[in-house]
This record gives sequence, structure tokens and C-alpha cells, in this order.
Amino acid sequence: MSGLPEENKVPVLPNPKPRRTRTNRKLLTLLFLFFVTILAVLFFRSSLSRISEIKIEGNELLSSEEIGQAAAVRKGDHFFAARSENVREKVASLRMVQSVEVSKHFPGQISIVVHEYPRVAFQFGADGVKQAVLADGSTVPVVKGDLPVDKPILTGWTENDPNRIALCKALAAIPAGYLSDISEIRPDPSEAYKDKIKMYTRTKFEVVTTVGYLPNKIMNLSAYITSMQGSEVNSGVLVLLETDDHLPLDTSAAGNKGKAGTASTKKPDPTPKPDGSAKPTSTPKKDTTRKSDTGGKEGKTDTPGTSKGSPAPN
Repeated sequence: MSGLPEENKVPVLPNPKPRRTRTNRKLLTLLFLFFVTILAVLFFRSSLSRISEIKIEGNELLSSEEIGQAAAVRKGDHFFAARSENVREKVASLRMVQSVEVSKHFPGQISIVVHEYPRVAFQFGADGVKQAVLADGSTVPVVKGDLPVDKPILTGWTENDPNRIALCKALAAIPAGYLSDISEIRPDPSEAYKDKIKMYTRTKFEVVTTVGYLPNKIMNLSAYITSMQGSEVNSGVLVLLETDDHLPLDTSAAGNKGKAGTASTKKPDPTPKPDGSAKPTSTPKKDTTRKSDTGGKEGKTDTPGTSKGSPAPN
């Protein structure tokens, strides 16, 4: 064969590549897509794709039912249809909510962490219902009966008073430990200080300051009271303005009140007659006559040597 001329040699034909491989790949791809579609349909129709638990945390003033209604998600809804951002915006629209964190955990769990505006004080409405005053100045009725009154009570304020809103913001910036001795805060404006306030402490002191001075002056109030008590001064008025001063409690009002009470209980004097003598209003008329008769008899008895029927001497 090697001796054949070059032109008589037959060229080697290449073996054709089998086409089954490409066909098998297409078939496998179609089968894979089919099974994926079946699994997806089964998954979305199963309980794994539904919301099975909604955890609400951080709420103290709001009830979990109110937050759940605002979130507009319920158990059984599609897990992937509930967008975290939409839930966050809806819950944050509640007026006492400061911020919200929403997270989703597969399978079927949604966690909502609510950060409410801090409680800075309490007040009592016109109907006597206890209300919590928040840092933004808004008020909400206290739903939970076991909520302790561990904040100052605001009295004498109007709802839209700008000084009240400023006071709420100032109280929110003060650590809770510095307010533990304050029991009541009321407005006490003057010509010089429009935002002047009067505070009452549980240690029987009155504190006069302003909303503007409060954040700085409150820091030293506890030490000031402790120093006064160390000097055996257990009450008084602490004036915390440009300068700090201590004044004794104003007892003039109490003295006037005592005098008024004494005057009201004192027996009134009898009404004088025109001739200056007093009319014995408590003595009946018949007793007066009897007294005069007795007096006449006594007068006759006092005259010695005079008988009852003898005429009077000329």
C-alpha cells in the first residue's frame, strides 16, 4: 500500500458526530424546568409560603392588635408578598411610634420591633382618665392598668401650649434618674420668664426654674437637696434661675387661711340697739319680764322697815 501512487490513495473520511447528545441536553433541560415549575407550584400552595407567625416587640403604650391592624399583614398571607418596607411605613404612621424595624425570617415569620416615643410625664384628662405624655407632646390613654406612674404629672397646662411641647422635649433629653424625685410640674409664667415652671418634689421642696434652664439645673438638684437636708433643712423653695437660692416656704397663705377659719367659727356679736345697748337675742321676752318682776321684788325687800302694803312716805 505504501507503494501506491499519491493520486490513488483514498482520503480518510471523518466520523460524523452523534447528535443524540444535543437532543438529550434539551430533553433534560425541559424536564428540569418542568419539575422546577411543579415544585414552585407545590411550594406556593403549601403552608411554607404562608405567614405563620407575626412577632411584635417593643410596644408599651400601643396594643399588639393596633400594630397588627396598621401593618395590614395577617397569618396565612403570602410570605413573599409582604414587603418589609411597606409594613414599616404603615406601622410608622401611628402617631406615638418613633421608628420601626421589620425583618422576615423563613419560613413564615415576620418580626416587627416598635420604638415608641418615650414617656416623659403623665396627666389626667377632664374625665379623670390617666394619659401618658410623650416626647412629642402628644397624649395617649393608658390602656394597660399596671403601668406605673413613674414620671412627673403635668397639671395646669393647655394642650397646644408651646412651652408644654418644649418641656416634653426637654424631659425626653434628661436621664430618668434625675426626674425620680419630681412629682408634679405646673406652669408659673411671669413677665420676666414666660416659660417659668414650678416643680414639686417628693422630698417636700418646691423648685422654681424655667423650661430653658431645666436641662442644666436638674443635674444638680439632687445634690442640692441632699446638702440642704444635711443642714437640717427639709423643706423650702429652691429658685434655680440665673443664680440658685433657697427660700423658706411662704406660710402667709396658710396663716390667712387659719385666721379665716377662726373668724368663721367665732360666735357673732349681738346686734347693737340705737341707744348703744346690746339686744339679748338669745333671751326670750317672757324671761325678761320675769326678771324685771323679780328685780322689783328684790328692790322692795332691800328697803328696811317697809311692809308690803304700807304707803310710801311723802
